[in-house]
Amino acid sequence: MSSSIMILMLSVSTFLGALGLVALLWGVKTGQFDDKSKFLDGARYDNEEELRDAVMMEEKQKAQKEKKKKEYRPAD
Repeated sequence: MSSSIMILMLSVSTFLGALGLVALLWGVKTGQFDDKSKFLDGARYDNEEELRDAVMMEEKQKAQKEKKKKEYRPAD
């Protein structure tokens, strides 16, 4: 294999690795990986009954949003 091809492959892979590292550091710095509600919801919806209630409430909210979208009619 030619040395110029090896240099090209190494430079491209180094660049892509550095780009991935910069993206990871940016995500950590801006809080993209913080999931504060995950632990709170885990403690709040501890048993199956409360979990079912939470799922049912989410479904009701989605249904209400769908209903509002269907009821909306722009003025002519």
